[in-house]
Amino acid sequence: MSEPKPVVASSDPLARAWWAGVAEGRIGYQRCEACAAAQFYPRERCAACGSARLAIATSVGTGTIFSITVVHRPPSPALQAFAPYGIALVDLDEGVRLMAHADPGLAIGDRVRATFALFGDRTTPKFVRAG
Repeated sequence: MSEPKPVVASSDPLARAWWAGVAEGRIGYQRCEACAAAQFYPRERCAACGSARLAIATSVGTGTIFSITVVHRPPSPALQAFAPYGIALVDLDEGVRLMAHADPGLAIGDRVRATFALFGDRTTPKFVRAG
């Protein structure tokens, strides 16, 4: 049996639910039931039409690198062991853009797939080259 993955508490119930899904290996996003727009990060209302009729959907976890940078100097001593690490904006195939960890060797336009890794005190999505 694998060890439980830590989940960092949040005062925002939408963020708490999203991080709980990540800890279970899912990347969630919202789909508006009124206009069918997809959105990420989780919000109370649709950014496109203002409806409160939002459904939670799960991404298949594939997409394309929109932007990437490599962090060589982490923001805290606790994260130094992970450096260097990539941070990318990924356009998921479902039509939303997500910031997440990524392999440092990736480049803009690369096709990627989500994995999940413990980073500091939480499990985070980490994108690797697809295929």
